[in-house]
Amino acid sequence: MTFQKGTLLLIDYTAKVKDTNEVFETTKEDDAKSNSIHDANVKYQPRLVSVGESWVLKGLDDALLNTNAGEKLNVEVSPEKGFGTRDPGKVRMIPLRKLGEDAEKISVGDAIEVDERTGIVRFIGSGRVQVDFNHRFAGKTILYDVNVIKSLDSDNDKIMGLLKRRLPVDDSKLQFKVNGTDLDITMPEETFLAEGLQVIKRAIVNDIFKFIPNLEKVNFIEGYKKTKTEKPQASAPTPIEKPAEPKAA
Repeated sequence: MTFQKGTLLLIDYTAKVKDTNEVFETTKEDDAKSNSIHDANVKYQPRLVSVGESWVLKGLDDALLNTNAGEKLNVEVSPEKGFGTRDPGKVRMIPLRKLGEDAEKISVGDAIEVDERTGIVRFIGSGRVQVDFNHRFAGKTILYDVNVIKSLDSDNDKIMGLLKRRLPVDDSKLQFKVNGTDLDITMPEETFLAEGLQVIKRAIVNDIFKFIPNLEKVNFIEGYKKTKTEKPQASAPTPIEKPAEPKAA
């Protein structure tokens, strides 16, 4: 039985460019290390995908609709269903002086930001720089090696999967409890000062209400533990001020 649109899946995959075999993304730490793209700040784990809802490239999304849990597949994604075809109109030649103080620091291949858009430097010379605003993999065919691990069918599995998607902490620190139509989520302490925490919470709420429609309220619990400190020293008593002596008449 194949999956329906909106089914939550956990998948492992490694993606590479077909014509160069360059691996640029993976959910597997071993593959990241063996291809020299390992990032210590990334939590390598199966990726959560809502099938048919553009959480991944369209070519991969279409393939997932026609698979089953436990299947392994190789998916070839064309530019039209991947990062798009190359658009010559997105390649611009701009004066080097427009980059200001950064002009002397850039090299061919660098990613730079111009007019709030990120592009790749393709050429520098004659006081000008050619910047390509196409996606890095525009025009490239992408190959995916995919393992469809399982679909998340129970409410608890869905909740855990959605929390792991938004909160990159150790799984043991993700705690929640369903009370009727309420969901209580205990926030891990290391997230208290996370940048954009309110945005993260709102995204979690939206996900929960979408995929578990019988829930009506989400409560976020933040607990603070008293830290062990040295016993405070007794403070010196406050001196009693002497009354001002009367002035001589």
